[in-house]
Amino acid sequence: MKALLKQYLHLMTLDNYSYTFHLTPLSPMKNILRHTLLCILAIALFASCDSDKDEQDPQPIVDESMKEFEYVRVLTADGTSTTITQVKPADGTTVSLQAKYPNANLYPTATGRYAAMLFGTQNLVEFFDSGLEYHGDHVDVKGTPKFAAIFGERIKPSHFKSKGDESIVFNDGDGTLSVAREADFHTPGAKMRVINAGLDPHHGAMVKFNNGTYGVTFVDKSSTLAGPHGVKIIDATGGEVVASTFPTSRIHGNATDGTNAVFGAEGGALVVTQAGQQRLIPNPEGFGAVRIGTILYAEKAKKFVGYTNLKGAYFVDLTGNRITPILESTTIMQCKIDKEGRNLLILLLDGTLKVYDLATGNLNKEGSVIPATAAAETLKPVMEATQRFAYIAMPSLGEVHQVLLTDFTKITKIKVSSQPTKLIITGFETSESH
Repeated sequence: MKALLKQYLHLMTLDNYSYTFHLTPLSPMKNILRHTLLCILAIALFASCDSDKDEQDPQPIVDESMKEFEYVRVLTADGTSTTITQVKPADGTTVSLQAKYPNANLYPTATGRYAAMLFGTQNLVEFFDSGLEYHGDHVDVKGTPKFAAIFGERIKPSHFKSKGDESIVFNDGDGTLSVAREADFHTPGAKMRVINAGLDPHHGAMVKFNNGTYGVTFVDKSSTLAGPHGVKIIDATGGEVVASTFPTSRIHGNATDGTNAVFGAEGGALVVTQAGQQRLIPNPEGFGAVRIGTILYAEKAKKFVGYTNLKGAYFVDLTGNRITPILESTTIMQCKIDKEGRNLLILLLDGTLKVYDLATGNLNKEGSVIPATAAAETLKPVMEATQRFAYIAMPSLGEVHQVLLTDFTKITKIKVSSQPTKLIITGFETSESH
């Protein structure tokens, strides 16, 4: 374009003549006027050329689906040191703080802002504040990542649940519950409130129902079977609201949708409603003595999932009163529902990741994402996921691997600590700020 312009200007200015049907000498005044007009024309044409160039070479478009949400956070605990590391996956930056003890068991709270840190052998519960607060349509940054002031001190805190702004811990060593509301988390000297329902010490579990009551396991001293032996409903003072109506044994693992609670138990899944009705959904044929030890609830899909590494992953269908397979396998290393509750992610010992749509039960995607792990390995990789990425803590490498769920070949490795053994996701799946 510029070369053509130069040729045109050259023709227009040859020997100070006007290019018409006849070459006629110009007067000095007309010659000055002509040169002025030509300069204006040249400037306009050059500007047009630059504009055309800008239109032909636009800035590259960033595919937001290949980037994590701005306000998602990944939190890890180290197995050998006291390091707690918060990762901001959107840019790979990390912040590390030192807890009181190593190898904290981590759990996200229902609000998404905090994480509970359970130190079972040290009889301590503390909380980590991501510094993010959700307001329905945006996120506010409330200071820097830090530890909350509140703490709990009971014997062997082992089981954590959260509903609304309340966090609940079952203390195996004395059979009590420790509870706290987030409004008190930064109150200096605050301690978790204790609910004593008169339970004997046991490896127990609990749920919080929509009506404010709690379902808690208990042991029956007269039973010759392994406990816990049932579930009863109590109020916030520990008083019994509804007694157990379905004696069982070996209760372990539970989840709730707020109205129904599902517990893994001998022979199947024990269903307890907030009104107190109880029944057992039987295991599939061929289970034998195997118990489903982990129960998960997918919020968006509105489905319960049961998992045991001895058999596989299953839907627990409360309407159909049956347990049906999603994947039957004895090589499952991790079985997790994504943060939103739409997909089930299963990581196998050979390093294969499988992603299932919980609405249909269909396998959406599978592929190798990490090297194989020996079944006898003590410190195996652990995994959680958002709607866009799977996050896998690799204890032997000191890294978290971020796997793009639409393309398993795109893996980002983030250094976090010497031996990350625990991993959870906090924060929010949004990039909207105030």
